[in-house]
Formats: sequence, C-alpha cells, structure tokens
Amino acid sequence: MKVTIYRYDPDTDETPYLQDYDFELPVGRQDLMVLDVLELLKEQDPTLTYRRSCREGVCGSDGMNINGANTLACITRVSDVLRGGELRSGHRFRRSASITIRPLPGMPVIRDLVVDMDQFMAQYKAIRPWLINDEPPPAQERAQSPDERARLDGLYECILCGCCTSACPSWWWNPERYVGPAGLLWSYRFLADSRDIGTSERLSELDDPFSVFRCRAVLNCVAYCPKGLNPRNAISRIEGLLVKEA
Repeated sequence: MKVTIYRYDPDTDETPYLQDYDFELPVGRQDLMVLDVLELLKEQDPTLTYRRSCREGVCGSDGMNINGANTLACITRVSDVLRGGELRSGHRFRRSASITIRPLPGMPVIRDLVVDMDQFMAQYKAIRPWLINDEPPPAQERAQSPDERARLDGLYECILCGCCTSACPSWWWNPERYVGPAGLLWSYRFLADSRDIGTSERLSELDDPFSVFRCRAVLNCVAYCPKGLNPRNAISRIEGLLVKEA
C-alpha cells in the first residue's frame, strides 16, 4: 500500500512536498488505525513529525486531513479510508488504493503534520469558556434539572481538535475576526447552561458582523466533526439569540 505524507521542515525545506512510503500491513493486523500506520512509518523514518497523545479520540491531538477529510488518525481505520467507509459524522471517504495524509488546512504548518493552533485557541479563549455567575454559591452545588442538563448534550463533548474550524471557508478568510465553528459551539454551550447568568454579556461580545454572522452554512463543520457534533446548529441558535436581543 502506498502512503503519501505532507512533509515540511522550515529549517531545511524551501517548500513543502509530498513523500511516498511503501507500507505493508503487519501479519495478523489487517485493520490498523491510521495513527498505527504513522507509528510504524516513524520507526522507518524518525524525522516524520505529528502530534498524538491518548490514542482514544479524546484528546484531539492527532487531527489531520486524511484522503481529503479532516478527522482523528487514532480512530480512523485504514479499511474505512481505502474502502469508502463512513466517518462518525456520516461523511464517506472515496474508495482509494492509497492513503494521503496532510496537516489540517487553513492553519500555519509548524512541521510536517503539526499545525500552529494559536489563533484557533485564541478564539476559544475569547468566548470565555467558563461559567459566569457571581451570585453567592449554594451550600453544595448549583443544581440543574435533568432537562436543563440535557440542553448541554451535543455541546460539551467538543475536544477542540480543530477538524471543524480548519475545514471552514469563513475561518480561512477571517480567522482573526470570525470565531469559528468550535469556538461558537463552546460559546453556545455556556449560553445554554442554566447556571450561567452572563447571557447578555456574552451576546454583546458576539454582536458584530464577523464573530458569528460570517457563517455561510457550508456545513463542513458538521461533515468533519469526529465526535458527530453539529456546530452549525449551535451557530443558528446564537444567531437567533442575537436577533432576539437586538
């Protein structure tokens, strides 16, 4: 099997390039994850650089573009990539005899498959991802009813891997001003939280032509979320709150 990987070392390379590797699946391990393939290739070529940590689709470290789809290498089976299998979002790979791995698009490349996520994290921090509540705390906890807690389902599961935001054309055009799908998903997670009392404050910080309303509903964020979340739905709800507030 041929594996093609984007390579770029700013210390030695003038321009990025694609490098081909011949990879043979180990005997008895016919359905590896793409991250396993990278691990085995790194044994052959120690200069190959990528991020990884938990290997369980929880930390979001190994987000990358695999055969044109943004996803996590640790939960993406080689068989699905080659045979046209589905991502968790329902998006399907195109059948192929080879695998091509590139860094997440729309973000500066540090080296090989590692991208600079500073701007992405700056937008996440800007939405203040914590509860705003200066009321005196109760003796035990700020309780929620089951219905109130259920409103957070499909929001809190975001792992900040960047797969959705790096697939968003509006983010490519305005990364400093458009918050992006992941940041807005997290913003609505706190807007929807019954324990948060900073709704007006949060909305006022998003009330401009770029932060939210630059979304064009391309839905790449939905297609490439490895957790199967729907950032566009959260964005729509924020737009509705901003219109109502106005």
